[in-house]
Amino acid sequence: MSTLVCFAVKEEARHFRQTAAGRVLITGMGVTAAAAAFEQELRQTRPDLVLTCGFAGGLNADLRVGTVIFETTHRPITERLSRAGAIPVRFHCAAHVAVTRSEKADLRRTTQADAVEMESGIIRRQCAERGIPAATVRVISDAADEDLPIDFNQLITARGRLRLGGLIAQLLRRPGRIPALLELQRKTSAASRALGQCLETFVSQG
Repeated sequence: MSTLVCFAVKEEARHFRQTAAGRVLITGMGVTAAAAAFEQELRQTRPDLVLTCGFAGGLNADLRVGTVIFETTHRPITERLSRAGAIPVRFHCAAHVAVTRSEKADLRRTTQADAVEMESGIIRRQCAERGIPAATVRVISDAADEDLPIDFNQLITARGRLRLGGLIAQLLRRPGRIPALLELQRKTSAASRALGQCLETFVSQG
């Protein structure tokens, strides 16, 4: 079975070692970038299975940083992901990064979702239109009760990349945010490692 494993940015894929059974696609951040990159990929190949992966913001207070979570309508995939250590949840695909705990609380209340992401919803819709089995597999990078140290929405380019210059500018204006940003980097690195281990366990079962 050929598996396409999608991530928005390289940092999310850092601890997933590509295997003969799994090809990696970096789509860029956000619905527009993800849809375009995935559409272009499907013009070249049709995978048997798509996993749309990466970081997610927690909306459910019970989900802590580093928890690997998933959503799919396919029972065999559910069983394999559960054996790999992932927890079934409900996702909300948002148009922008949920930066503050109050934003996350609002999303939890209005959507009843457990976690928020920005690409998987559109990718799974494209898969459903073509009859390709798919699953969202993500890891909590920031919990429901945590604010992000900076507004990442201001750093995303039209192509779904992060502007390093914009990040530096924000930190120069608010140098007090640097320790919190370093802590977020530590958390996301650990989260990426947990996600990579789960995905490799899943792929090895195929």
